[in-house]
Amino acid sequence: MTDDTPTPTDGSRLDDAEQRTAVRERYARIATESSSCCDDTDTAQSCKLGYSDDDRDAVGAGADLGLGCGNPTAIASLDEGDTVLDLGSGAGFDCFLAAREVGPTGRVIGVDMTPEMVEKARDNRETNDVANVEFRLGEIEHLPVADESVDVILSNCVINLSADKSQVFREAFRALRPGGRLAISDVVLTTELPTDLRADPSSVAACIGGASSIPTLESMLSDAGFTDVAIEPKGDSEEFIRDWSDDRDLSDYVIAATIEGEKPKTRS
Repeated sequence: MTDDTPTPTDGSRLDDAEQRTAVRERYARIATESSSCCDDTDTAQSCKLGYSDDDRDAVGAGADLGLGCGNPTAIASLDEGDTVLDLGSGAGFDCFLAAREVGPTGRVIGVDMTPEMVEKARDNRETNDVANVEFRLGEIEHLPVADESVDVILSNCVINLSADKSQVFREAFRALRPGGRLAISDVVLTTELPTDLRADPSSVAACIGGASSIPTLESMLSDAGFTDVAIEPKGDSEEFIRDWSDDRDLSDYVIAATIEGEKPKTRS
């Protein structure tokens, strides 16, 4: 836990501004570290998340920061020519993997609210010499993309960080073309969080304090308009979630899951 993040104004949870600040400051620090976050430990972490050796070898150093909780591209079933949007794209690892799948006729857009992370991703784009990927500064609650302009939305352990997840899903629905789909890896609650985790800025920024339960997420997705919603917990994620804290076993409270949904092809 760091001591340079904001403190909550009440005893139960952070307010929205505090949550955004805690998240932005954490990922700004990660993006601006002098050396790459991806060392041998993070390579092993990527294996646990479901990335193959080929995935890691295909992308230059510096893009895989070992920050996710799954491999959303593995469930996305991307087609050549697809337009893909990555919510909370970080240093660009999943975007670069998606770019391989959609090919030169496809397009990948990464959105991140941290200027330092967007700058890092743009540098990585140059290193990887990828022409069909771009990175935009913006909040996932207010996506800088046009209505019905993307085919697939990816996200990797980011939506839990939002203070307004319902708005995130409404924005995702707006951005998707009819028949478009979600392919998300994220953490979900398996039991109620203790107050000290729910109200701690470091816990929220580290993908624990802001997690929601499966029924809550299902309701949010349905309310946003998504159909064929499927949220599948990943039992093997307990192994890497245990490594997220030296103080307690966080797998007692959260588990990684895949989250999928579809925007109907015709309006109701």
